[in-house]
Amino acid sequence: MKQYDIVSSVTVYDWEELSSEDRQLVEAAKEATRTSYSPYSHFQVGAAALLANGVVFTGSNQENAAFPSGLCAERTTLFSANAQYPDQPVLALAIAAFKGEHFLQEPIPPCGGCLQVMLEVEDRFKHPIRILLYGTDGTHVVDSVRALLPFQFVKKSML
Repeated sequence: MKQYDIVSSVTVYDWEELSSEDRQLVEAAKEATRTSYSPYSHFQVGAAALLANGVVFTGSNQENAAFPSGLCAERTTLFSANAQYPDQPVLALAIAAFKGEHFLQEPIPPCGGCLQVMLEVEDRFKHPIRILLYGTDGTHVVDSVRALLPFQFVKKSML
């Protein structure tokens, strides 16, 4: 028998403790919640990706009555960034969620499908994506999607 101990490091920052660059990225994600099309869940999620060339891309969740035809904010953001700048790694990705009349106190983590896409972006560019999960009680920051997805299915898994 073998046992693995999996440890992930997550740092929680108060708003004032974030760098100005991180605050700008989180603000872009918060603003992106306004473009959410979520008539069914009324759960608005926005994401903002900072590319290596300094360009920031945003996206939001887009629902559809023919579930699961919609798409999460993280994937709309990453796919859009990749379509416009296919040679640019993503340095950081901020995610924010709005429900009712306020942003959530606790940050939401990406879903499994989004984690897999984020992992492939990291693997493709051989560069970690710093992830900022915004909540009004604090922003959770991890240095790589691998901290959120300890067992990874990547290209080399299929060899």
